[in-house]
Amino acid sequence: MREIVSYASEAFEQSVYPRIGLYIDGEWIYDREPFLQVINPSTENVLADVPKATDEDLGRVLGAAQRGFRTWSAMAPRERVGIILRAVALLRARTKEIAKILTLENGKHLAGAEAEIDRCGNFYEWDAHQSLRNYGTIVPGEAQMQKFVLRQPIGPVVAFTPWNVPMSSAARKTSAALAAGCSVILKAAEETPGTACALVRCFEDAGMPAGVLNLVFGDPAHISSTVIASPITRLVTFTGSTGVGKHLSELAARAMKPVLMELGGNAPVIVDRDVDAHTVGRLSAMAKANATGQICASPSRFIIHRDSYDAFVSSFAETFDGLRVGDGYEDGVQMGPVANARRLAAAQAMADDAERRGGRFASGGRRIGSRGYFFEPTLIVDVPLESDAMTIEPFGPLAACVVVPGIEDAIRVANSLSVGLAAYAFTNSLEVAERMGRSLECGVLSINHFGTPDADTPFGGIKDSGVGREGGPTTLDAYLVSKTVLQSTVRV
Repeated sequence: MREIVSYASEAFEQSVYPRIGLYIDGEWIYDREPFLQVINPSTENVLADVPKATDEDLGRVLGAAQRGFRTWSAMAPRERVGIILRAVALLRARTKEIAKILTLENGKHLAGAEAEIDRCGNFYEWDAHQSLRNYGTIVPGEAQMQKFVLRQPIGPVVAFTPWNVPMSSAARKTSAALAAGCSVILKAAEETPGTACALVRCFEDAGMPAGVLNLVFGDPAHISSTVIASPITRLVTFTGSTGVGKHLSELAARAMKPVLMELGGNAPVIVDRDVDAHTVGRLSAMAKANATGQICASPSRFIIHRDSYDAFVSSFAETFDGLRVGDGYEDGVQMGPVANARRLAAAQAMADDAERRGGRFASGGRRIGSRGYFFEPTLIVDVPLESDAMTIEPFGPLAACVVVPGIEDAIRVANSLSVGLAAYAFTNSLEVAERMGRSLECGVLSINHFGTPDADTPFGGIKDSGVGREGGPTTLDAYLVSKTVLQSTVRV
């Protein structure tokens, strides 16, 4: 029986966790009615109150973003890049400090939190340098006519970010928007506000002009309906669940605004017959445990060739059983808690559903202890395809395993859902790898590893997993508009 035996003290939590405020037009605002409390998922202690933006605050932030856009878009690109890179330098210098905040409010162990923050610096650096290559076009034309295509920032952006990767998602969106010359209203998750505040402070201390980067918290439905409907905002970008993404897309469509949506997934992992199934099982278990399975690209549906099934399951379960689960501040912890009580209840419900349908727990299946939102790393085998574990994104430390007779069957199962974000495949056959590369319905496919795109490659989904891409050579495209200028050289 697993046990969690150590917790951070309340005094330590209060000494590390920052005061949470709104940041509007270069000013921190703290004296607002509390909207909810931030809870440490390892201890269930209250870390802070989150202020609720008023209607007046939302009106003010829209005006600030409008003025900030005029200032920022008129600035020389190299000057904008200089400010962004100064903020990145501060972010990197404060990594350990910010990681403590992220671990307290999200539950991710410190090494994982530091890795998330460090990776975010890559996003800002890539996007900032891409902005210096934001070339327009001169179109060959007839005599006495000059034709230009300019690429200009779209305008103020409203960005909604989730609690599961509070630094990474906020960085993805603010890096591209700011690099393109847009101002931003960042509506970060109320459950992980401390990380967002720390990020904004880096830009404040780097000399970001007032109104360019703003931060609000409060009632998500009211904030989204207000700022999306405003004629001031020109683009809506969101990372989160498919349901919320569709709702925000509807609000944006009513206001005739484009969207950039990175939504949910339920990543399949296909394991062929010709691999070292024991090694792949161990790698799979560690990948599933990353961030407690609470990332949109987390491997979840393991579709295993029958010749590899037994060795894969044995290795996966053995690795899961050996993981050290606990408070992210404890040395040697490999997996923390799920982030909130909702995810704990969802994990138990999914495990119970699989068991009722005839699935078997090769590892885990239950909550750990009674304090903190800890759930056993769980491998469910012999799972019916219609079970929740195979059809609903688990967003927790649950993995479902099914056996198939061949690769065509594996591809059919992998493509059977309405989502298509990340997918993974393990094979030593070039022919099979090429077949999966063409046939798997996903935005990102990793073959023989569990890596996901960094700043230099696009990330995003197809089907219900989103619209558009973040990162790579097209990273700024969503935040830019093309303007065609036809200029006659004839005097009038």
